[in-house]
Amino acid sequence: MSNLTSHAQRELELAGWFNKESDYEGMIGEAIMELMTVFAKQDHSGFSASIVSRLFNKLSRYEPLNPLTGEDSEWEEVETGVFQNRRCSKVFRENGQAYNVEGRIFRDPDGSTWVNSESRVNITFPYTPRTEYKDRP
Repeated sequence: MSNLTSHAQRELELAGWFNKESDYEGMIGEAIMELMTVFAKQDHSGFSASIVSRLFNKLSRYEPLNPLTGEDSEWEEVETGVFQNRRCSKVFRENGQAYNVEGRIFRDPDGSTWVNSESRVNITFPYTPRTEYKDRP
């Protein structure tokens, strides 16, 4: 086991991610260890490790690497007259206006977050998806 995988194993155990009582009955810890094993085998330098980690993080959350263009090829009609962006699922277009349904996320003092009809933010292209957090008192 590499230093990296040993570190990951120890931290996941201390955090309880292998416990059957944890979320997904310990499968999260196992999934992370599988990813860490592959990552460690790739033998990255500190610089390449940060690039791979950053790109993986974005792609695993279905985020685009480059700004959205708004070109016709990016859209899929999900209901009559409503189009969803194929590269970023939180971006829609209706009646010619594009918008991000998670452009504004509301956050309560306990850290919980939620969206509502006020979360929609109109956008123009090129567009790099972003989210504004609004803290509630």
